[in-house]
Amino acid sequence: MDFVKELKSSQDYMNNELTYGAHNYDPIPVVLKRGKGVFVYDIEDRRYYDFLSAYSSVNQGHCHPDILNAMINQAKKLTICSRAFFSDSLGVCERYLTNLFGYDKVLMMNTGAEASETAYKLCRKWGYEVKKIPENSAKIIVCNNNFSGRTLGCVSASTDKKCKNNFGPFVPNFLKVPYDDLEALEKELQDPNVCAFIVEPVQGEAGVIVPSDSYFPGVASLCKKYNVLFVADEVQTGLGRTGKLLCTHHYGVKPDVILLGKALSGGHYPISAILANDDVMLVLKPGEHGSTYGGNPLAAAICVEALKVLINEKLCENADKLGAPFLQNLKEQLKDSKVVREVRGKGLLCAIEFKNDLVNVWDICLKFKENGLITRSVHDKT
Repeated sequence: MDFVKELKSSQDYMNNELTYGAHNYDPIPVVLKRGKGVFVYDIEDRRYYDFLSAYSSVNQGHCHPDILNAMINQAKKLTICSRAFFSDSLGVCERYLTNLFGYDKVLMMNTGAEASETAYKLCRKWGYEVKKIPENSAKIIVCNNNFSGRTLGCVSASTDKKCKNNFGPFVPNFLKVPYDDLEALEKELQDPNVCAFIVEPVQGEAGVIVPSDSYFPGVASLCKKYNVLFVADEVQTGLGRTGKLLCTHHYGVKPDVILLGKALSGGHYPISAILANDDVMLVLKPGEHGSTYGGNPLAAAICVEALKVLINEKLCENADKLGAPFLQNLKEQLKDSKVVREVRGKGLLCAIEFKNDLVNVWDICLKFKENGLITRSVHDKT
């Protein structure tokens, strides 16, 4: 590792990544070295407000001491044993999760994309074994402009042409409908081979698209009417970001399946979870799905502590309290801007949409960085 001594400037570090790493990302030109709370610091020790929060992975703040201590303490004892054996921490984590969110069972994985892939399999299996859909005919409804990851299943469900170009053939039987459109949803739900509708409570990667208040009560009602699983992808919206423990709590609905990730570890470790009741989850049998790292002892210990921090520090309530005035103030400050199209959000998940024919959003992000705030654009205008 002597070559590290040769790296002096931010440009040296950026060149290092560009030379030896794959070019599947286009990062903002800042080299981050450490983080604490709402701040991150670059290698020249310049401080920035982190307004991206690793896409809602660090709702508890960077390097939260309680989560870090739980991680260190568990790492000293046992980090992984695979699911070939029981561990003394996984069951504790599973019990905590199911009690907190009100479901019978939880299946632990590592990433949000893995949670989505698990949901595809779980819903199909339920469709065949419970709904009695003919073999190899199960269909899943998703929304236009959704985002659930970049695995093959996830991009098959996507409508983003950029992430699909030259990656086919794709997984079949994903039906796409407009977001926040109950009429279009009901039309597809009438297909007897539909097993699930998977939807984000707020579409994050699409530009923080907030649905009408009547949408999710309508979704829950329609899915029940047509005997279709209602699956809420709360990987980005869950765990306090929108002002509730789950974003679906804003709408008074309880999905059949919940997907969690990102802030489930407070940014310390890849952890995701799929929650459902027995009538859904127990269609999976030993050998049909799993992960070497999913639910490992280290992840389990971190997960419990990350959730305790959310609860004990009332971070959901804080996002709820601060979100509305923050959004209102932002709208007021930008109401006369000639380059801003819209300011929108829910809780502390907020976005500014620009008129991209008048301004380059990448340049806006660079200007933010110059003024001590880092964030990132989505789809060239938000």
